[in-house]
Amino acid sequence: MTKIIAALIAGLFATAAFAQAPAAPVAPATPAAANAEAKATKEVAKAEAKETKAVVKADAKEAAAAADTKSDMASAHATAKK
Repeated sequence: MTKIIAALIAGLFATAAFAQAPAAPVAPATPAAANAEAKATKEVAKAEAKETKAVVKADAKEAAAAADTKSDMASAHATAKK
């Protein structure tokens, strides 16, 4: 029984050591591939920035509309109280 437990513990240590080993870095095959990858990354970043800007603009427009609605409701309520 102790041999089985010892084997299991040794296996756990071996898997833990294997899991912590750094993976070999994968380098692009050619400089052209690296440039293409950099260009694609730049395009993705630009698209994400554009999308974020559009979302912020839409949120601002929605907030302005909500504020306008609240002010209309407040003026209608004030008028109704008179």
